[in-house]
Amino acid sequence: MTLHEMTSTAWPTQPLLPGQAAAPEGPVDMTMMYVVHHAFRRDLRAFALAAERTPVTDRMTWQALANRWDHFSSVLHHHHHGEDAGVWPVLMDRADPYERAVLEAMEAEHSEIDPMLEASTAAYRTLALTGDEQVRADLATTLRAAVESLGRHLAHEESEAIALIQKYVTPSEWVTIEQENFHKGVPPALMIAMVPWLMHELPVSAQARLAADAPLPMRVIWRLTRGGFARRERIAFRYAL
Repeated sequence: MTLHEMTSTAWPTQPLLPGQAAAPEGPVDMTMMYVVHHAFRRDLRAFALAAERTPVTDRMTWQALANRWDHFSSVLHHHHHGEDAGVWPVLMDRADPYERAVLEAMEAEHSEIDPMLEASTAAYRTLALTGDEQVRADLATTLRAAVESLGRHLAHEESEAIALIQKYVTPSEWVTIEQENFHKGVPPALMIAMVPWLMHELPVSAQARLAADAPLPMRVIWRLTRGGFARRERIAFRYAL
């Protein structure tokens, strides 16, 4: 079934998760995109709060935060690269001038966020080794700015860029885009780690939907890893809870 053959009665139901700005209707199931966005918002808020509250003398907690940050920043960089390399170019070829301006803004917003991530990575590495109050204060400031910047970007993407995906991309094309630009080349260990990371703090209804749609190995991984993930979250974000 092509994009033009698919009627609105056959369109998938798009989730609207906490913090999500919009869920444009259309033939492409964007559930995983919204779930990833939920995880990004959740994590950055927690990191910002932890940076404000975690004493610089608590080296063990800063080491846990640094390890957790490495996971978050790796996934976010991979996600942005996938969009820049595989999503926006497809849409650029099909969009009108106004829509191309939206897509150009998407890439520009990625460029705004990336230096904040790099500065934060350096700060976490320092704080995991030495208790430097100025580094902690600067990190807290950077993360507050990152929360605002990423929040604006995700809202813009959800309200305008995803509408263009629904307008111009077929479901089968989207499956290929996801496979080639988001799934391909991801190490198995990271894929396993992402299961509890994605599910963490999702509304129960969203967790149930993901579990129902997931293959059996993914459901087993979630059952086996969610307890350990939650314990590590309590350790890393102990001052932010």
